Amino acid sequence: MSGPSHQLGPHHDGSELYVPRATPRLGDVVPVRLRVPAGGDERAVWVRTVRDGEPRMSLARLDHADAHERWYVADVLVHNPVTGYRFLLDEPGGYRWVNGTGVHDRDVTDAADFRLTVHAPAPGWLDDAVVYQVFPDRFARSSGHDGPPAGPLPDWALPADWSDEPIAQGPGTPEQLYGGDLAGIEQHLDHLQRLGVDTLYLTPVFPSRSNHRYDATTFDEVDPLLGGDAAYASLSAALHGRGMRLVADLTTNHTGAGHEWFARARDDSSSTEASFYYWTTGDPGYVGWLEHASLPKLDYRSPEVTARMIDGPGSVIGRWLRAPFSVDGWRIDVANMTGRYGELDLTHEVARTIRATIEAQNPDAVLVSEHFHDAAADLGVGGWHVNMNYSAFTRPAWTWLGEPGTPASFMGLPAPVPHRGAGSMVATMRDFDSAVPWSVTRHQWNMLASHDTARLRTVVGSAALQEVAAALLLTYPGTPVLFAGDEGGATGVNGEHARVPMPWDDIAAGGGPRWDPATFEVYRALIALRRSSRALRDGGLRWAVVADDAVAYLRETRDERVLVLLARSPWSGATLPRHLLTRGAATTLYGDVDLAATDDGLVLPGAGPTVGVWRLA
Repeated sequence: MSGPSHQLGPHHDGSELYVPRATPRLGDVVPVRLRVPAGGDERAVWVRTVRDGEPRMSLARLDHADAHERWYVADVLVHNPVTGYRFLLDEPGGYRWVNGTGVHDRDVTDAADFRLTVHAPAPGWLDDAVVYQVFPDRFARSSGHDGPPAGPLPDWALPADWSDEPIAQGPGTPEQLYGGDLAGIEQHLDHLQRLGVDTLYLTPVFPSRSNHRYDATTFDEVDPLLGGDAAYASLSAALHGRGMRLVADLTTNHTGAGHEWFARARDDSSSTEASFYYWTTGDPGYVGWLEHASLPKLDYRSPEVTARMIDGPGSVIGRWLRAPFSVDGWRIDVANMTGRYGELDLTHEVARTIRATIEAQNPDAVLVSEHFHDAAADLGVGGWHVNMNYSAFTRPAWTWLGEPGTPASFMGLPAPVPHRGAGSMVATMRDFDSAVPWSVTRHQWNMLASHDTARLRTVVGSAALQEVAAALLLTYPGTPVLFAGDEGGATGVNGEHARVPMPWDDIAAGGGPRWDPATFEVYRALIALRRSSRALRDGGLRWAVVADDAVAYLRETRDERVLVLLARSPWSGATLPRHLLTRGAATTLYGDVDLAATDDGLVLPGAGPTVGVWRLA
C-alpha cells in the first residue's frame, strides 16, 4: 500500500444500510446492523443498550457474509423516547466498542452511543434541499440604482452607496443602510435557480432600528423599508410558483427596546406586557440579550407572551405560516438562550411549543435553531428539528482549510483561526455528530459562512481551496446552506464586514473585481452533482482516509456508492481495497484527477489542492 492506510474497519451509522428509515414508536423492535471486514477476528458481536438507565446486552446474529465483509444484525427495543446503543466486538484477548466516534479498544462513555428516537425528523424535502441565505438589506434594490438609498429614511440610518464597503466594527455597523428590499430579491430569483438552490432563508424582515432587524419594534408587519407585507407576500408567491421554499427568521429570545410590547411594559408596570420581560434593580432596569440594553429578553413564565409569540395559530409563529405569506419554516435566532435565565430553563418547553404550533398548521415546515456551540442536549427532545451546524461543520472545516494567518475572526473566539490537520477536523465532526441521532445529522444545516461569520474566501485565501471547501459542503451529510455572495468569491473579515452587497453590475458583465464567475460555476456544478446522486444526498458516511492534508470518504445507499476525495495540498496518496469497486470501472462525477483501479486496490492520487468524486459500480 502507498501512503496512509485506509480506515475501513467495523462500521455502523444511522443510514438505510444499517437502520430502517421509519421513525420508531415506543415499544418497537428495530434491527440495527454492523459491518465488519472479513479480516476481523471477532468471536461474537453484541449490542449494548440502556433501558431506563440500566445497560442491557444482546447477542447479534450473523446476517450474511462474503469474501470481504460480515454483516451482523441485532434487535434494539425502543423502550425510551431516545434509546442509545453501541456494539461490542468480542475478540481474543479482550473486546472493542463501536460507537459514533469509531472503534475503541478501551471503555467509553455513553455520550457517543448511536441513538434511535421516537421524535419525527425534519420534513422530507430537506433530503434534497440546498438553502441560500439572504441578508435583505444587502442583496438587491428593486430600483437598481447605485447611490444612497432613495426615499425618506429613518433617523437611525447611515445611508450607503451600493458599492460602499461595509463598516467592519465599531460605531455605525448596525446603522449602515444600503436599502435592499424584497422586490429586489424577487427580481433576482433567476440567479438562485441558475445556481441550483431551491430554498431561500431570509434573515428578519420586521421593522426595527437596525440594518439586521433582530431588534424588532413589532412582529405584526413587514418593514416598509423592505416593501411591507405586500412585497413579502409577492416574494413568497413567486418562490412557491417556481417550486421553491421560504424559511423565515425570528427572535424568540428578545424584542427590540423599541418594540410596542416593551414600550407598554415600561410605561405601566401593571400592564400585561410587563410580565413579558425580566426586570432588575440595576441599570438599565431589565435584562438584555448579552447585556445589550437594545434587546430586552422575553420571559416565558408569562402565559401571555407564550400565547402571543409561539403558541397556536394566532401567535407570531403561527400567523406567518398562513397565506398570503405561507413561510415554509422558521430559523430561530439564539435558540440556545430562549427561555434560559439563571435558574430558569424553559428552552425545551419553548421549542416543543413552537414545533407543535408549526405541525398543527403545516406539518411540512422546518424548525431550525441557531446554536453556535454544543447543541446536542437541545436536539433530542422533540423541539428543534435541526441546528445551524457551526460546531460540527463550520468550525472544523475552517481549521483544516483556513489559510495560515488569515485575517478572518474565528466566530467570536479571542484567538485566530488555527491551522490543523484533517485528523483534528474529522475527530471534531465525529464528536459532535455522534451526540445527536442520525435523523438529525442527515438534515443539519451545514454552512461554510453566514451573516455572522467571516467570508469563506477570506478564511481559505484562494479559489482552489474554496472549491475544496464547497465540495465538502455539498458531499457531506446534512443540508447545505450558502450565504449569498459566497458563490462569487465575496470577502469579509468578520460578520459585519462580510455583509457585502451583491455586485449585480459585475455579475451582469460576466465577472469583475467583486465577482468571480469561475467560483460561481464551481458551486453550480457541485450543486448539480449533489442533485444527481442519492448517495450524496441521503447516504451513510464512512471515513476511508484521514491524512493531514487529505480526506476520503464513502457515501452509500442500497443502490449507490460514491467516493469523495478532498486534498488541501499535495500529499502522499493512498490505496483503498479493490472490492469497493465490485465490477467495471469507476465513473468520474467531478474533478479531473484519476482513480486508478489496480490489482492492489483503488489508488487515490496525491495531487492537491484537488477534488475528486467517483461513483463505484
